[in-house]
Amino acid sequence: MEFSILAMLVLLVVFVVSAVFLHLWRSPKAMEDIPGTLGWPIIGESFSFISDFSSPSGIYSFMKKRQERYGKVFKSFVLGRFTVFMTGREASKILLTGKDGMVSLNLFYTGQQVLGPTSLLQTTGEEHKRLRRLIAEPLSIDGLKKYFQFINALAIETLDQWEGRKVLVLEEASTFTLTVIGHMIMSLEPKGEEQEKFRSNFKIISSSFASLPFKLPGTAFHRGIQARDRMYSMLDNVISKRREGQGFQNDFLESLIIKHSKAADGEADKDKLTDKQMKDNVLTLLVAGHDTTTAALTWLMKFLGENPQVLQRLREEHMEIQAKGKGGANLSWSEVNNMPYTAKVISETLRRATILPWFSRKAAQDFEIDGYKIEKGWSVNLDVVSIHHDPEIFPQPEVFYPSRFDEPLKPFSFLGFGSGPRMCPGINLAKLEISIFIHHLACRYKWTPLERDDSVQPTLVRMPKNKYPVLVEPL
Repeated sequence: MEFSILAMLVLLVVFVVSAVFLHLWRSPKAMEDIPGTLGWPIIGESFSFISDFSSPSGIYSFMKKRQERYGKVFKSFVLGRFTVFMTGREASKILLTGKDGMVSLNLFYTGQQVLGPTSLLQTTGEEHKRLRRLIAEPLSIDGLKKYFQFINALAIETLDQWEGRKVLVLEEASTFTLTVIGHMIMSLEPKGEEQEKFRSNFKIISSSFASLPFKLPGTAFHRGIQARDRMYSMLDNVISKRREGQGFQNDFLESLIIKHSKAADGEADKDKLTDKQMKDNVLTLLVAGHDTTTAALTWLMKFLGENPQVLQRLREEHMEIQAKGKGGANLSWSEVNNMPYTAKVISETLRRATILPWFSRKAAQDFEIDGYKIEKGWSVNLDVVSIHHDPEIFPQPEVFYPSRFDEPLKPFSFLGFGSGPRMCPGINLAKLEISIFIHHLACRYKWTPLERDDSVQPTLVRMPKNKYPVLVEPL
């Protein structure tokens, strides 16, 4: 998903050209009642948006300057789109619950093309509910229990290789989370040729989501489509073999294949998916189950390294688990689900880092919010960073303080996993992966950051720009 500044500027040019007619044909008069500015003709505020997007504080800089001038709701014209930005609990309630079908998800064009039209992220209404129900099955508590020991063993194996060396945490976390989700979905072995092909194709796909929207040879978008097709070819081969009775596995893909083959007319048809739907949603799960968890694990280590008192309290919790129970290689499901302070550290990480800095929606109908009329078709972005850094909700918001989650928060004030019908279906998997990994890390190692850099990558998912390099030593 990474943008270089040059690529973003080129992308801007593309959007500008395509937006010329939009700007001429559609008068912004409808937005006159909404405070803010549309910026320069045709270009809008895109240069400011791109510049702030790549700054250490990310898109928060763009939002904050305009909120101070215009309030919680303001208009802009960025990257070829008339856009309304908004923040606050009331806005998050309306946009994320999607009451009465007012809004739909608003993916980048390239993301739409790569993921495919039958992806959970592109469907709406009853079809979205049906797909979400099918996809949620392996991510349920019961579904995750059978993968617990695999995740635990993989965390130990990963950390065995860290002692006494420089580690780029982001890269290591990426390998760990991708191996987990690949095993859960299609029983990929942690190592081997198939795993390497899978990992290589996935990285290309991931980097293409916000690329130039041209399928020209050599472009990131073209490479992403090619990698997607190679991934689908791998899936076609696996699906074909399993239907022939070869290589049965008790994984997510197998459950979809069984439902597909057994589904018939009538009521059973509700669980039937075409091969295209299966592949689109396997890829969707891979994407959704990787980047955000990778970023969360990296930020968590960074914040722990910067806050020794928090790290000490977290370490005490895990040392106590190890002392009272089996811990370590024999860590149990009940133990990993009884880590109250760790759960608060995870929540505070998601609040402080705000890995998904905004949620983009498209108005599916005219509606009003905070007294302003929003027209059908407009892009409406919910600024999550400002919600997570509102001092009225989170006193001293720049301080990393997990105990602020000792008491329940007001609804729609913490959006670490989103909310409403499109709340992250992998919330339990993410918490499980992070809790297991942190248990072994805290009980075995101390780490020293090798660079002091708060810059973020100019990506859709916020990640440390330097990949958080650390020197790892045993306790």
